[in-house]
Amino acid sequence: MKRTKTSKAWMREHVNDPYVKRAQSEGYRSRAAFKLAQIAARDKLLRPGMNVVDLGAAPGGWAQVAAQGVVPGGQVFAVDLLEMAPLSGVTIVRGDFHERDTLAELERLLAGKAVDLVLSDMAPNISGIASVDQARGIALAELALDFAMNHLKPQGNFLVKVFQGAGFETFVKALRGHFGQVLTRKPEASRSRSNEVYLLGRGLDRG
Repeated sequence: MKRTKTSKAWMREHVNDPYVKRAQSEGYRSRAAFKLAQIAARDKLLRPGMNVVDLGAAPGGWAQVAAQGVVPGGQVFAVDLLEMAPLSGVTIVRGDFHERDTLAELERLLAGKAVDLVLSDMAPNISGIASVDQARGIALAELALDFAMNHLKPQGNFLVKVFQGAGFETFVKALRGHFGQVLTRKPEASRSRSNEVYLLGRGLDRG
């Protein structure tokens, strides 16, 4: 199939992207690894001994960064519908995280361990219809929040990607109802033209 001008432009940008080059040279599975690394460094998100769940983890860039940050003594549980190659310090669960069987498998592997941090860098499959894509993105963020509410320990933290647009402010308000502090982050590795931002809920209030 012949490439469009848009796909050719994307490929040129991707090949020349300094974070793509760094990911390749430093052994990370995606440039997205640097987004988490930058947020984690700023907000001191990762500490030795933590248990972290990474939702929509494939291909594994965030899980790699998280695994490096929780040693010794910690563990990362990565969940995705797509197959992921093994990673040191990461337990991979293949399946849809809001389906009962997947959750049951994750809970079996957690074996009663408290979850300190839930991560979600999920994005919807793009349809090209802005309103549809925005709604899908917010829906994924809401699913991730629901998971975090059910599995985080008291005072645990939640980091989620959200796209600015319809439903964004409502989602921020929902986060503020559950966490002591809600911060907005736009890491340097996030492309400036993208309307993605990361919301960090700190200190889950079990009330």
